[in-house]
Amino acid sequence: PECGPGAPAARPFVRRTEFSAQIPLALNPWLMTPRTPTRRQFLLHTAAIGTLGTTVPTLHAQSLGARPLKVLVAYPPGGVSDAVARALAEALAPRLGQPVVVENRAGAAGMLAVQAAAKAAPDGQTLVFAALSPLTLSPHLGQVPYDPLKDLVPVASVMYSPVLLAATPAWREGDFKALLARARQQPGQLRWATSGNGSLGHLMLESIAASTGVQITHVPYKGGGQQITDGLSGQFEVLSVNSSGAVLQHVREGRLRVLAVGAPQRLEALPQVPTLAELGLASANLSSRFGLFAPAGTSTALLEKINAQVNAVLALPAMRERLHAAECVAAPASLAEFGRNVASEHQAMGTLVRQARIQAD
Repeated sequence: PECGPGAPAARPFVRRTEFSAQIPLALNPWLMTPRTPTRRQFLLHTAAIGTLGTTVPTLHAQSLGARPLKVLVAYPPGGVSDAVARALAEALAPRLGQPVVVENRAGAAGMLAVQAAAKAAPDGQTLVFAALSPLTLSPHLGQVPYDPLKDLVPVASVMYSPVLLAATPAWREGDFKALLARARQQPGQLRWATSGNGSLGHLMLESIAASTGVQITHVPYKGGGQQITDGLSGQFEVLSVNSSGAVLQHVREGRLRVLAVGAPQRLEALPQVPTLAELGLASANLSSRFGLFAPAGTSTALLEKINAQVNAVLALPAMRERLHAAECVAAPASLAEFGRNVASEHQAMGTLVRQARIQAD
């Protein structure tokens, strides 16, 4: 679900010959470049993170090879994902004892970069930084040019972007439970806007509908810019959107009201707002998670070393502050734990897509 407030409505990705279905723009995280003061601060200060890693002991250069480690970023330059990847690369270089270079491979909702990594040699010299969706969601919406569970291996979990369920001026009658009560009383009358068919917000809606038996009308947009604009004018009752500085500014000004969040825990910026899991809807408690992946066959020993160093970087106060400025949260995990997370999400997304009969635009 990667679109942000203020981003222009965009056309869906037009399929290439190897894809059997168009992939919705809604699956592409962080397409927009930073537009809010917090994001500008984030981009201006990421360079400071790398300097914090220069004093730590480094791995011997030969442990990962003499050539630079290449990190393919699945999104365009200038956005939050790109800035995080570059900050991470700069901090990792002295720890790994070799240069770490970033190469943007944006396109096809992150799948171009994932495909390139899947086809790379498993020599520990290539990683891809992407949301989990190209591996856990996109394969259930259409044919993809790689096997997400056989061609790539999870290396390190980096961060997650919470998903907000927010009420617009068209809904002023209560909290999330009141919203569900109204949906039961008036099936199909309430409208829920998302950034597109097959987006994380769409899956959140379908999961809630399946768990509670309510009927809420889905209003899919082609990206998030127009969705926010229409929401502020009350053209529907609720919307799901990734947390960002601009969205939270609307919340502070009273133009949007957050009813629930999709996140592992309550957000520091919204401590009074429950997660969907707290509301008894664990299967709908979705967030956009990002991590590093490597070609299948890469040495497990090398992956363990990279995982340990990524987790060390994520523990740095400077890195956590940068993520916080972008309304993201560090999400470190062991190699085995992250692998289980990816496999579990792949299975859960497939179940949701099949049960709700979701199709990409």
